[in-house]
Amino acid sequence: MKIAIINGPNLNLLGKRETNIYGNVPFEVFLEQLKLAFPSVAFHYYQSNVEGELINELQRIGFDYSGIVLNPGGYTHTSVALGDAIASIKTPVIEVHISNVHAREEFRKLSHVSGKAAGSIFGLGLKGYELAVKWFVDKTSEG
Repeated sequence: MKIAIINGPNLNLLGKRETNIYGNVPFEVFLEQLKLAFPSVAFHYYQSNVEGELINELQRIGFDYSGIVLNPGGYTHTSVALGDAIASIKTPVIEVHISNVHAREEFRKLSHVSGKAAGSIFGLGLKGYELAVKWFVDKTSEG
């Protein structure tokens, strides 16, 4: 089973950026823990601060993977094109946000991704990624 994790803008700064909101664990450290927790999963990780690069990656892998865990960062609220890219691929996407975007600024309550995703997880920290992966694993084992 192949699962991709795609992180959008500023998520390369996890562990350094606003640790009161996003925690102090770099994503690369968390990813190693995730690999240990799910040894049967082949993980692919991609991060970019550039909207078009995220779209290119979704299109590149969007027909060959069992699932995509996507944290689109700030593009969640601004990118119609990112939502369109999710709608155009076959691989299901679960949207994940580390913080509860609905408890933050008003503009963060709009998502151009949620309506195109198989599901969304908000506000559970890095645990949201783990829950998304578990959902894909369980879904695959159900047949």
